[in-house]
Amino acid sequence: MRHSEHKPTPVGELALQIVPMPKDTNANGDIHAGWLVGQMDLAAAAAAGRLSQGRTATVAIEGMEFISPVRVGSQVSCYTKLVDVGRSSIKLRVEVWTQDLDEHQPRKVTQSIFVFVAIDEEGCIRQLPDEVLHP
Repeated sequence: MRHSEHKPTPVGELALQIVPMPKDTNANGDIHAGWLVGQMDLAAAAAAGRLSQGRTATVAIEGMEFISPVRVGSQVSCYTKLVDVGRSSIKLRVEVWTQDLDEHQPRKVTQSIFVFVAIDEEGCIRQLPDEVLHP
């Protein structure tokens, strides 16, 4: 295979796309980590809500490494992939890729595992639907 056939690509389904603005930067002019984690949580929460067919709450974020900075004006894309389900929990992998205005190829900037628990209207833990538990 040629080198071009080995280009890494996002894993999972596109869950969120957004363009960061200057108000989202740190003192160095790059997008700050908290903003990026917030976008990842929104993407994962949307996927978890669809799977659970209702409310969910984030209960854990497992490890995160920032590979490269996110720049103002770049297109940020969050991809989610189901990793595991428990009786009431959903574990999703979230990858973040960016496409800078002056670049032709997207680049991966971070990834993490987000864990959610399904909750009912009173905020109590509930079981996931049978079709999720027994696909």
